Amino acid sequence: MAKVATNISIDQDLKKESMELFADLGMDLSTAVSVFLRQCVRVQGFPFVISRETPNSESIAAMNEYYEMKEHPERYKKYSSFREGLEEVLNEA
Repeated sequence: MAKVATNISIDQDLKKESMELFADLGMDLSTAVSVFLRQCVRVQGFPFVISRETPNSESIAAMNEYYEMKEHPERYKKYSSFREGLEEVLNEA
């Protein structure tokens, strides 16, 4: 199979760190990029999930509760220590 030269622009530190990693894995940067591209073709997409970090409903509820507590601290009980709060939770269980 004929090879073609391809130019890409990447961050200098990323290139250095990647080359060190790939050397430890027994390959050079060109081979690693070829492995990545072959895997993309094989799976017909990226060989890993690419997504935004979207919090789940439980995390969103917790963040909303935090903002509510921050905006209205007078509505919430305060404890003088973690132990005091923990003891109350354990006594309610």
